[in-house]
Amino acid sequence: MDRLSFPDDLIRAQQQWHTTYRALAAPRPRRTTELRRRLMALSVRIYWHPFWSTPDGWSPAARVELRRLTAGDDWADAA
Repeated sequence: MDRLSFPDDLIRAQQQWHTTYRALAAPRPRRTTELRRRLMALSVRIYWHPFWSTPDGWSPAARVELRRLTAGDDWADAA
């Protein structure tokens, strides 16, 4: 797959989603309600982003590529 050009705000939202998810997944996290709400808000922002309505965003592979691009070391560990 060719490298997609994702909007900066979508990349930042996905990066924040990963950071929030890791914080929530940590043993005995603090402020779980706040973290869950933030995770939900970021999920909605990512899911409904206008990029997904463009020809580049129609492919399910684009969502996978965004997660791969923003996951950092987590993606390498899973592979």
